[in-house]
Amino acid sequence: MKIFQREQRSLFGEILDWMLTPLLLLWPISLVLTWLVAQGIAGKPFDRALEYNVSALAQLVTVKNQRVHFNLPIPAREMLRADDADTVYYQVVGPNGAYLSGERDFPFPADVETVSPGQVQLRDDEFHDTAIRVAYMWVPLALPDNKMALVQVAETLDKRSVLAAEIIKGVMLPQFVTLPIAVLLVWLALVQAIKPLSRLESRIRARKPDDLSPLDTQAVPIEVAPLVESVNDLLLRLQDSMATQKRFLADAAHQLKTPLAGLRMQADLAQREGTSTEELKQSLRQIGYASIRATHTVNQLLALARAEGGGAPLSRQPCDLAGLTMDVVRDCVPRAMDKHIDLGYEGAEPGTPGVTLQGNPILLKEMVRNLLDNALNYTPSSASQPAIITARVLVDPFGHVALLQVEDSGPGIPSAERERVFEPFYRALGVEADGSGLGLSIVKEIARQHQASVSVADTREGQVPPGARFTIRF
Repeated sequence: MKIFQREQRSLFGEILDWMLTPLLLLWPISLVLTWLVAQGIAGKPFDRALEYNVSALAQLVTVKNQRVHFNLPIPAREMLRADDADTVYYQVVGPNGAYLSGERDFPFPADVETVSPGQVQLRDDEFHDTAIRVAYMWVPLALPDNKMALVQVAETLDKRSVLAAEIIKGVMLPQFVTLPIAVLLVWLALVQAIKPLSRLESRIRARKPDDLSPLDTQAVPIEVAPLVESVNDLLLRLQDSMATQKRFLADAAHQLKTPLAGLRMQADLAQREGTSTEELKQSLRQIGYASIRATHTVNQLLALARAEGGGAPLSRQPCDLAGLTMDVVRDCVPRAMDKHIDLGYEGAEPGTPGVTLQGNPILLKEMVRNLLDNALNYTPSSASQPAIITARVLVDPFGHVALLQVEDSGPGIPSAERERVFEPFYRALGVEADGSGLGLSIVKEIARQHQASVSVADTREGQVPPGARFTIRF
């Protein structure tokens, strides 16, 4: 329960609510408890006076000639009645309920069976529809059968109520002064305690838009330090993301500039005066080649962006890795035949236990296609000496592992460059093959999204050419 409601949550308001709400709720409870305690405190001295009067009257009960007598002197009777605030009643009853003195219709104790001779007892009762406090004693008598007399003295509760009210005033009136002071002190303490957050806000607002340096965790309270550390982690990831984007855009612009410049140059050559038909056809062929290269680069950029996904959750479904790989191999066979490359598939058949995994079929096909494109681009081949490219899916049902391998008989990748080939737009030195340098980046990103690892090794270690084997371990 909160007393102060706000449309927008405020840390200052939340803390103030949770501190003041219990304080304001406990105040009436304290008032009730104080009243109950004051009633007990106010009644004690008057109870002692009643006990004294009962004991004094009990001494006036005597036995003469086997008869019980009670003689109350007039001065004592006047003193017993002399009370300017309350009405005092008394009653003396002999054995068998014989009336001796006082009020005839005064109520008897309810616990007659539990009699304690000679002990003063107290009870609350009513007389003539008025609440009273009663002190009574069973007085032993020197008679046969241990007969006893009953002496009772009672008074109304006006003096007790007045004294309890005075106690309440003495206790509660200072609280009316201290409660507003306590609220003010709580408010001032919160204002002082929340100042570090205000200073942190000021430092963040004063930053330049391009300032992504970490915030100082030593200048904030310990409770806020985890939040600042999380913000620092976000700033670090944002800084890396922005740096990657800048590098990516710069490399993309550089990669697209070459085919676009070729397109423009060939278009200018085709428009020259005196251009022969053969030269015009050559320019058109070059324009077509440059447009194909630009289209391929753009498609690779889109594939990389789709693989990265922008943080969106990956849509998954059961995928037959062997079946997907065989489909991509069939699609690449015509291109392999044009380049005189022996392209084939071996390993597990579709439907084999262990080849089905949870993944995105479109991205998995894109990953296999980029591995095969990379092998087709970088593996020299001729009709006299055809190269060999093999796609393979292996399953270890005991280790719950599925392997996708694409190996070729090309020049291989030096050990020093096996990590860098997965960077966007990186191409090994001395390689004249056509490509954008994005294929392996796409492969690594798709593998990462499927919790798989990618490694590179020589196909024929120690031989020339060594070839390259890309292995993706699911």
